[in-house]
Amino acid sequence: MAAAAPCPPAPSDEVLLERFAGGDRTALEELFRRYRQPAYRVAYRLLGNEPDALDAVQDGFVKALTHLGGFQGRSSFKTWLLRVVSNAALDLGRQRGRRETLSLDVPGAGDGADAGLLTPDEAGRGLERADLRGLLGEALAVLSEAQRQTFVLHADAGLSYREVADATGVSIGTVMSRLFYARQKLRAHLSQRTTL
Repeated sequence: MAAAAPCPPAPSDEVLLERFAGGDRTALEELFRRYRQPAYRVAYRLLGNEPDALDAVQDGFVKALTHLGGFQGRSSFKTWLLRVVSNAALDLGRQRGRRETLSLDVPGAGDGADAGLLTPDEAGRGLERADLRGLLGEALAVLSEAQRQTFVLHADAGLSYREVADATGVSIGTVMSRLFYARQKLRAHLSQRTTL
């Protein structure tokens, strides 16, 4: 039996950017495909609904494409792109006047759509998760815009303190401070809401 040839490793972001600069349009499509899900999660958590999140991702990707020449590589492409998308989401939220309850989960996940196929225990756990998502969404809504953006980029997008600082254009100390106060506010809000 012959061994299967190993798959070549995926090209790095830098290689894809170089290929795009050389005229390969598929390289940029691959970069956007690579980061479409994290971009959507960030936009969704900042805006709280699917249509606005999709609009913000589309807007952010268009802005990234038109300003790609301004990307100087001081941060990773992922960090830069998530900054563009999160700023587009915040701009869209301000334009539409949204400060509604935000969700900490993508729509459809555990929303009971398949409740008829679940056991009573599974359905109960699904309702508990939905309640928790609602509480966490309310808690996120009490944060300032800067704290919410910082928290979402760190906690959801998984960016390091340095990457969040690069994405938001502030110092690491400011990121740490925003995260500290965001966590305090979230903890206080959740403890008030969970003690009846």
